[in-house]
This record gives sequence, structure tokens and C-alpha cells, in this order.
Amino acid sequence: MKNMKAIIPVAVAAIIWLLPVPEGLTVNAMRYLGIFLAVILALILEPLPNSAVGLIGCTLAAALQLVPLADGKPAGLGGSLSWALSGFVDSTVWLIFVAYMFAMGYEKTGLGKRIALLLMKKLGGKALGLGFATAFADLALAPFIPSNTARSAGSVYPVIKNIPPMYGSLPEKDPRKIGAYLMWICIATTSVTSSLFLTGLAPNLLALSLIGKAPNVEAAQVAINWTDWFICVLPVGVILFLLVPILTYIIYPPTQKVFAETPKWAAAELQKLGPITTKEITMLLMALVALGLWIFGGSLLNATTVALVVLCLMIVLNVISWDDVISNKSAWNTLTWFATLVAMASGLARVGFLKWLGAIFAGYLGGASMFVIMFGLLAFFYFSHYFFASLTAHTTAIMPVLLATGAAVPGMDMRLLGMMLAGSLGIMGILTPYGTGPSPVYYNTGYIEKKTFWIFGSVFGFIFFAVYAIFAMFWFPSALAM
Repeated sequence: MKNMKAIIPVAVAAIIWLLPVPEGLTVNAMRYLGIFLAVILALILEPLPNSAVGLIGCTLAAALQLVPLADGKPAGLGGSLSWALSGFVDSTVWLIFVAYMFAMGYEKTGLGKRIALLLMKKLGGKALGLGFATAFADLALAPFIPSNTARSAGSVYPVIKNIPPMYGSLPEKDPRKIGAYLMWICIATTSVTSSLFLTGLAPNLLALSLIGKAPNVEAAQVAINWTDWFICVLPVGVILFLLVPILTYIIYPPTQKVFAETPKWAAAELQKLGPITTKEITMLLMALVALGLWIFGGSLLNATTVALVVLCLMIVLNVISWDDVISNKSAWNTLTWFATLVAMASGLARVGFLKWLGAIFAGYLGGASMFVIMFGLLAFFYFSHYFFASLTAHTTAIMPVLLATGAAVPGMDMRLLGMMLAGSLGIMGILTPYGTGPSPVYYNTGYIEKKTFWIFGSVFGFIFFAVYAIFAMFWFPSALAM
């Protein structure tokens, strides 16, 4: 099976290399397309770690000198290497990396666990309050942890999983008592918070890098910072965040409504943790400093600079050590993975493929209103996630094509289109049991029947899209103009 997973991407690349070159494309563009599609398939099938797949794809394209310079001239050996390494100097890639260090700070100091337990103690006495406590625990961590797997499955779930068994709610016995309700709120909430904050999901940052690399688009003209994102998504994010526990309570209610033991259990767990430590307070202050500068300091420092400054302070103040930084395999793995994907996506534009394909798609859209075009591109991007098991692979494969299509439409507001597409990445994760990182964790707990998980994914996914699309079409233009 593993050999087959490796053979399929190679076979697809070979087939594309042997196909006749369409008019308007070069031989190098077709060969690069073959490598790119092989990388996407390998990201989905995973014959090798994702970061290794990206590195192999970049290295092969550079060695074959398939990608020209930005002005279209042959790159040569030096230019090809510069292109292959270009993702490693992309500021958003480093913002993702530093955000992983924030996550490590929460975990190492115990602050993330303390926040979740405090919410359980205050709100956990009744079913709806327990649902909101679960949701707020994710919300408190979302601006600083770009891996929703680490945030939801790694920080929230280890606390939440202890509650259902206290009341005899087990996967094989009385799952609807409280277990199923809490598990669904966990996965639905993290999908919402992943869209609410630019730094709440790593592919959000990848998407922003791709917007500036669309054909005939100046990166400076389509720049979107942390505050722009937050202002755009805040209204729809708040509505969906509040809707999740309430709607779940209505259509999938727990059979037990009062949970007197939960606040007591949370209080006991907090007592085991002991008084809040100096490191926890420092970590909290660092998080607030980063959040404050992201929101209010955009004119002074960009988001990546803020993150790097706070990381340095965390090291100096001994919240984390330099050994912690260099030993964080997940962070370095993600940096390599995203840096190579940014380069690969930019290569599609450089070889001329995106401009060629965008012009074809734009031709089919001739005569349609701008409103219909933007809505259609958003709907396609959102619901095509049914065919992807990775938000990163989905972003890398589909977003450049849709951006190129939009860029070929006269009068298209590319900054608005990019924000509309990128902002939907988190919420689309609710669609399937494999739609986002934490989904398999909650799917495999057994609390929610498999058929029910699929049905709820479609129901909540459609509701999320409908609410999001309304704000994206009517609120985002005003928000980006502020």
C-alpha cells in the first residue's frame, strides 16, 4: 500500500510530462505542472512526511531549472536555487513558526490547562454552560496557537475527555448523556476559531502568501494584516461562535442537563496545579503584548516582527529555553513544509500556468456580474474541501487557480477576493471527519455515530457557509476599506 502511495504521484507526473503541450504553455510549464500535481497528491496520500514531499518537489524543479526569474528570463543555477529557497524568507512562514513557540509556552507553563479548568469551574454546572466553557477554552488559545490540532486535540480535549465518564457517559453506554454533545462542540468551535483569527490556523497564513503571488498582482496592493483579517471576520465569527453551543443544544441535546460534580472536579484539578506561577503570568503577559501589537501596532511593526520580538522576550524571561526552540520538531517541520509550498505555489505563476488557466476560466465567466463571480469562486473553494483531507493541500492546490481566475476578470478586487477565500479555510474544516486536523480525534472517540458525524458536518457546514457568505459579500468590502 505504501509503495502504491508513492507510485501514484510519480505516475501522474510522468503522464503530464508525456502529454502534448497546450497552446500558450511552454514545455517547462508542463513539466513543472507535473511536479506540482505530484506534490499535491503526495501531500494527500502521504507516502513520505509532508515537509519532505515539499522539499523534494522544490529541489527537483530547481535542479531541472524549470522556473524562470520573476521577469521571465531563464533563472540559471543561482536563480533556481534562490527560487527554491524563497519560501524560507517569507514573513508569514516565520509567523507560523513563532506561533508554534507560543503554543509550546502555553503547554510548558500549564497556562492552557489552567484556563480550561477555570472555565469549567465557572460555567460547567449546566449542560449549556459546559458547552460554552468548552468553546471559550478554545477561543482563549486560538489567537496564539496556529495548529488547531495542538489547540483543540492537544489542549482542550485532554481536559474535556475527563468529564463524560464522571457521569457514566461512555462511547458504548449513554454517549448522548453529555459526551457526544461536548465532542461535537469541540470540533465545531475550533473550526470557527480557526477562521476568526489570522493566527488561529496555519493555512490562513499560507493563503495570505499566495494572494500576493497571483498573476499581475502587486503584493503591496493586496496586503492583509492581522487587524484587517480580524475586523473582517469578527462579526461572522462571533455569530457562529455563539451559535455552535446553542444550535448543538437544540438539535443534539445532552440527555442530562445538570452537572454538579464538574465545577468540583475542576476546582480539585486546579488545586493540584497549585497557585498560578510566575512563568504562567509571564506567558499570559507575553500573549497579551503580542495580541495588543497585532491589533493596534500594525503601523509600527508587522505581525511577524511582533511575534519574533515576543519570542525573544519569552527566551530572555525563561518562559521557554533555546533548547526548547531548537528541539521543537513540529515547528521546524512546519516551517520547512510551508516554506517549500509557498515556493511551489509561486512557481505556478512564474512558469505562466496560472495566467494561462485563469484566462481560460475567466472566459467562461464572461457576462456574469462581479457578485456572481465572487460568490461562485467562494462556493467552489469551500465545498471542494470534500475532496481534501488537508487544509494545507487544499489551499496550495485550489487557491492559486481561483486567484488566477479572479485576476483575469477585469475590475476584480483581488484583495477582497483573497480575503473571502482565505477567511473560509477554518470553517470548511467542519464538513467531513477528515476535514481538519482535530476531526479524526473526535470522530474516533466513538461518542458520535459515524453517520451522525457526516450529517452534522454537512448541516453545520452549510449553515457556516451561508452565514459566512453573507458577511463576506456585504461586510468584507467595507471592513477592508477602513
